[in-house]
Amino acid sequence: MAFIRKKPREQQLQLYSKERFSLLLLNLEEYYFEQHTANHIQHKGSQNERKIRGSLKICSKSVIFEPDAISQPIIKIPLRDCIKIGKHGENGASRHFAKAISGGISLIFSQVYFIKEHNIVAPYKIERGTMEYVFELDVSGKVEDVVETLLQLHRASCLDKLGDQTAMITAILQSRLARTSFDKNRFQSVSEKLHMECKAEMVTPLVTNPGHACITDTTLYFQPLNGYPKPMVQITLHDIRRIYKRRHGLMPLGLEVFCTEDDLCSDVYLKFYERQDRDDLYFYIATYLEHHVAERTAEGYTLQWQRGLLSNYQYLLHLNTLADRSCNDLSQYPVFPWIVSDYSSSELDLSNPGTFRDLSKPVGALNKERLERLLTRYQEMPEPKFMYGSHYSSPGYVLFYLVRIAPEYMLCLQNGRFDNADRMFNSIAETWKNCLDGATDFKELIPEFYGDDVSFLVNSLKLDLGKRQGGQMVDDVELPPWARSPEDFLQKSRDALESDYVSEHLHEWIDLVFGYKQKGRDAVGAHNVFHPLTYEGGVDLNSTEDPDEKVAMLTQILEFGQTPKQLFVTPHPRRITPKFKRLFQPSSYNASTADSPVSPGEESFEDLTEESRTLAWSNITRLQLHEQHKIHKEAVTGIAVSRSGSSVFTTSQDSTLKMFSKESKMLQRSISFSNMALSSCLLLPGDATVVSSSWDNNVYFYSIAFGRRQDTLMGHDDAVSKICWHDNRLYSASWDSTVKVWSGVPAEMPGSRRHQFDLLAELEHDVSVDTISLSAASTLLVSGTKEGTVTIWDLTAATILHQIPCHSGTVCDTAFSPDSRHVLSAGEDGCLNVVDVQTGMLISSLTSDEPQRCFLWDGNSVLSGSQSGELLVWDLLGGKIRERIQGHTGAVTCMWMNEQCSRVITGGEDRQIMFWKLQC
Repeated sequence: MAFIRKKPREQQLQLYSKERFSLLLLNLEEYYFEQHTANHIQHKGSQNERKIRGSLKICSKSVIFEPDAISQPIIKIPLRDCIKIGKHGENGASRHFAKAISGGISLIFSQVYFIKEHNIVAPYKIERGTMEYVFELDVSGKVEDVVETLLQLHRASCLDKLGDQTAMITAILQSRLARTSFDKNRFQSVSEKLHMECKAEMVTPLVTNPGHACITDTTLYFQPLNGYPKPMVQITLHDIRRIYKRRHGLMPLGLEVFCTEDDLCSDVYLKFYERQDRDDLYFYIATYLEHHVAERTAEGYTLQWQRGLLSNYQYLLHLNTLADRSCNDLSQYPVFPWIVSDYSSSELDLSNPGTFRDLSKPVGALNKERLERLLTRYQEMPEPKFMYGSHYSSPGYVLFYLVRIAPEYMLCLQNGRFDNADRMFNSIAETWKNCLDGATDFKELIPEFYGDDVSFLVNSLKLDLGKRQGGQMVDDVELPPWARSPEDFLQKSRDALESDYVSEHLHEWIDLVFGYKQKGRDAVGAHNVFHPLTYEGGVDLNSTEDPDEKVAMLTQILEFGQTPKQLFVTPHPRRITPKFKRLFQPSSYNASTADSPVSPGEESFEDLTEESRTLAWSNITRLQLHEQHKIHKEAVTGIAVSRSGSSVFTTSQDSTLKMFSKESKMLQRSISFSNMALSSCLLLPGDATVVSSSWDNNVYFYSIAFGRRQDTLMGHDDAVSKICWHDNRLYSASWDSTVKVWSGVPAEMPGSRRHQFDLLAELEHDVSVDTISLSAASTLLVSGTKEGTVTIWDLTAATILHQIPCHSGTVCDTAFSPDSRHVLSAGEDGCLNVVDVQTGMLISSLTSDEPQRCFLWDGNSVLSGSQSGELLVWDLLGGKIRERIQGHTGAVTCMWMNEQCSRVITGGEDRQIMFWKLQC
């Protein structure tokens, strides 16, 4: 069970222990204030008179007496059922006793609950009729204070309106908190510096515990007002790995702290009375974590999941956590999908699509006939309309699944009773059938169905959960025929969750639960509309003036279930799986041929170098400077290298194209086409021609063999900022707000007839274009503009696939990943952003304290050149900078890498080109 820390199995199964009291014995929204050592006096004045030793606990709606002897039941007396409360022997309160008891408190009441007799978890026993119980406190001097507290709480419990009851109890609680403060003697060290202290509540499933939160420069503390379950909870800031702001009851007042990277169970969940207190505490911890832990976002996890670094299970856990789902809040318990739809076969066939549930539909829409009935009702319903009268996740549904391992939670939720035996979680197949056919049952699953703890499927505690109509006792959950044991069931469920089919379709379910089909028109179209109170922002409790209405709405919100916080507003990208290796492409061209430069079975150079590339990028932090040369008078703007690696061509703002010999380490040629800066260069296939773009609006073709200009393309109305070439097509970007696609082959010999370049397409932008890049198959182009927009173009139709406002300033560089599934962009705002090509969704964003002017990447790691001259190695999947390498004395302006990724050349504003080698 996720919200109970795992203990040794023998402890989990132990039926008897000294610790019997828990906050689960209280009513929902009830507080435990204080306890006193006392005796319960039974049969006073008779031969059977005896004293039962224990502790008397004063709660906001009840009095609880816990005997020391576990054979005796815990006694719970609701204050609303009390007829008279007073000191024993006072005002006739002790008419049943001849002699007053020193330190005695008398309660006369009409109803009492007996709980956990012999420490066995079972439905509460109720005794009704007028009774008097007397409790003798060890410290008789406290009797008057206790009686006064009980009378005050009794008055609150007897108020007619629920809102008035809540207001009065809240006032009593706040008064108690105001009279106490955090005990600074509890600090771990005398040198600790206090940052802040405030009132808060510690949240656990179904209960909250008031007290004081305190944070120092080293530790986060919580001190419960009642000292339960221990006097102090403390977490060292150094141990914290994740923190999240939380909604609690749809109010932004919660804060959850994790000391692990992947565990679903947090170390503490605090709810504050003031949002500012929550935000201040979050700020202190977040500031500390900035230097220790990388911040995690939904987009960052998406990139890891797409690339296979996160399993489907892990990804869903992270999305739940980011969407305010917490194991400490049963109204927002993590939600997982039904995956398998076959619970009758003897074997589970994960290669058959018919084995699986349709993940593109909510549970309520899986049965066509039921959906038609629901839609008819929906059409006739007045606003606000909803399709489903119950949610897919609620406290009742969570405990329906977990009753065998969390019986006390079920008893707390249902006022001391288990559910009807026939309505309990008896069979996997029955539960699935009811979710398909039931008029009001649309529930999804919980993480435990894909975990490794079978406790929730087995009645290990030997609980008496009742007898079904057929006469059989409710015991272990009945498993489908294809499961040989509970362990086998969970293993096969996990296998199903991680199967190819689910990997290919899980994004469709994410769209429904966490994404763009959660709300609005898309939710209506997907038949995914729930009651308005289940949505964030569906109601503003602060603006509700009627206290009764406010309490009623809060109760409904907490018990009905809540829709997760929306994480994505655009379609979620699908996972990269072997079956879906190729990028989603428009139907206007054949992706299989475009992406396959060699025939099947033919071994390409790409295949041969793949292993060396992977090895190189895994060691990219070990890049070392080999040599450097200053060959220009201004900033270097472009680098091109011959296939042999012997000749290096560079362009510069000094208006020259230069040819440098790697072998002789000497400058061999310097060519000037005009008196304006050159912005980039490239080598045409065959290494016979180098092409340069210029700020004078032209593109120049230079013959290496003949040593002279052979062609000039006057193609733009403003500076040409970047050029690309593929398959006799030139792509030129310009400050005139266009990218132009040209067809033509430059003249092979100087002096021969100049070739006429044909304009095939003009890709128009709103502002100047600063950079472009082609996908591996050259069927897609990405452009980056001065205003920070990244646009992905389908070149086969010259149309925009996606236009994403990625940066707050100029886009410095863009590039597709090797598999063309993602685009990376770097901007003047210091951000590196990853966009999914299929959906246009921004799935990762990392920030540095300065612009990254250019970069190289392999889809997972990035080598970027910064404004200050450093080379930075980024781990995109881990969301952090792995290494800083000192490079140029000015900005790094351009980069080149060889096929095997073992050599890098950089150019900079310091007019130098630097040669780097990978030290393996």
